[in-house]
Amino acid sequence: MSEGRLSSGISGLDHILEGGYPERKAYLVRGGPGVGKTTLGMHFLAEGVKQGQPVLFISMEEPEAQLRSHYSALGLPIDGIPILDISPTQEFFLKQETYDIFSASEVERDLLTEQLITTLKEIRPRRVFLDPVTQFRFLASEPYQFWKQILSFIRYLKDEGATILFTSESSPTNPDDDLQFLADGVIELAREKEGRYALRVKKLRGSGFIPGDHRYELTERGIRIYPSLSLRREEDLKEFEFRTISLGIPGLDSLLGGGLETGTITLISGPSGVGKTTLALQTARSWAQAGMRALYYTFEEETAMILHRARSVGIPMEGLNTSFYLEKIEPLAHSAEALVNKILDDLKERNTDLVVIDSIRGYSLAVGEGPLLPSLHSLAKHLQRHGHSVILVDETSQVMGEFAISSEHTSYLADTIIFLKYLERKSTIRKVIGILKKRTGPFEATLREFAITSSGIRIGEPLTGIEGILRGIPTIVEEEQS
Repeated sequence: MSEGRLSSGISGLDHILEGGYPERKAYLVRGGPGVGKTTLGMHFLAEGVKQGQPVLFISMEEPEAQLRSHYSALGLPIDGIPILDISPTQEFFLKQETYDIFSASEVERDLLTEQLITTLKEIRPRRVFLDPVTQFRFLASEPYQFWKQILSFIRYLKDEGATILFTSESSPTNPDDDLQFLADGVIELAREKEGRYALRVKKLRGSGFIPGDHRYELTERGIRIYPSLSLRREEDLKEFEFRTISLGIPGLDSLLGGGLETGTITLISGPSGVGKTTLALQTARSWAQAGMRALYYTFEEETAMILHRARSVGIPMEGLNTSFYLEKIEPLAHSAEALVNKILDDLKERNTDLVVIDSIRGYSLAVGEGPLLPSLHSLAKHLQRHGHSVILVDETSQVMGEFAISSEHTSYLADTIIFLKYLERKSTIRKVIGILKKRTGPFEATLREFAITSSGIRIGEPLTGIEGILRGIPTIVEEEQS
């Protein structure tokens, strides 16, 4: 019989745990104050209520009224969660009461132990959350007694069919190594700089999990966990066949050796105003007309402006129905992890074939001060491994002068690099297009004039008689005599 699992109530954590918590085991959630330990446990209990399972919250620290007030604001079904409040009351201070959680005798139990056992037998919970277990430590006469009491309590709960989450406030002065040893699994929560949080599964006895650091956010609706793309298991890789898609412009198809291949990453680079977005829109339209679905993310321009601009140059995007979806992303409103997971959710919901990110610079704003390349690499390669085509639009800073492939050293990611560049000729500013590389096949190693007209993109014949365009110093050369 295979081991059952219980959902954590957080989809990202279930993914990391490869399906949820293995049943009838005990899991330690450790970390400093304010990192979301109690909230993680509340999601666990709320999921049990949702599944119709009996649950129990044993609170050693926060009063019941305070817990219910706080977590009802998160939209969790707190009313359906029984709370056994054994936190110290004001009478403890006024009357200087002292008590033991467990009786020193193996036969007699004190009133509190009786209260625990009575409640557990009455509810017979399938899920138990104990917060924080470290409070027991201060009530035990010695470390061994504490360890023995906790171990026996957890074994009792397991024998009763419960799956247990318990928390600890870990610190250098109050280590919890003993708790880590007796737990079947350990989940560590930590606050990093800039208000970022990281979750790490340190162990999960008898089960696989995705190792490493995974980012999470504390939101008004609880915890959102974002499994690291670079660490995700890839059992669900999508099988696909390469297919060449015509971009609908003869000269451009000639440059590309027939078109762009599905399942590849393409970088469209060039300075401001040269036509990168227009070319990306033409590519998305070609995908949609070929019976596939394109998802276009713009980080800079509003969607209405992009659609108007596309219409004005003969590339109407309306009428493509569900084959084309355009969305404006406000990068400062998302963390990099939230943005990546939004993209993945959109792909799943819309069954998308092509993803356009316009632009890399806009995406970098979501990353903030963190490194751009690891995030963009993980996203682009994850999409590619699952059969999606990717277009990355990159603005280079040099309008004229030395040729730059990309602004953020992202060219290594691309299977195909399409570059656009300005050319001054006879006191007129013109544009040229070329292909720098194409891993999937041959391409035309020439430069052609690139123009945006009212009827669409126009690609001229290969330029001859000019050299030095890439150096930024074009010169007229005489044709070789035959």
